[in-house]
Amino acid sequence: MKRSITFLAAALLFMSTQAFSQDVVGIWKTIDDETGKARSHVKIWKNSKGVVFGRIVKILDPTKQNAKCDKCPEKRQGLFGKKGDPMINMVMMAGLTKDDDQYSGGKIFDPNKGKSYKCYIELKGADKLKVRGYIGSRYLGRTQYWYRVK
Repeated sequence: MKRSITFLAAALLFMSTQAFSQDVVGIWKTIDDETGKARSHVKIWKNSKGVVFGRIVKILDPTKQNAKCDKCPEKRQGLFGKKGDPMINMVMMAGLTKDDDQYSGGKIFDPNKGKSYKCYIELKGADKLKVRGYIGSRYLGRTQYWYRVK
């Protein structure tokens, strides 16, 4: 019995350290919440202060490999693109900071609409990321789920 309790405690400790070791940093496959289709790969990284950013690194539609942002504003808004910028390597998420189990306080840019929104992201397991963009209240927005590229 004592051996079973020791084994169970060790297993729980291992699983909890695995859960905490997961991070939002990496390459994520984006899924369009309206069509359900995979659209792109976004690289998420942190700067030296732990602030999270995301950049489009791959477009999955072969006909759009050289796509330019035609809906972006004429002038750059912060780190986000401007009209005519290539979609690949465009920063589309910026300024998120850790807040308990979420990263929030930043913005996400939708190059297909040319608009930026407040956002937060949250891991929903090792390989699933909840991405929520909203205007004003968190209840007025859209949610997408992105999947880690392995």
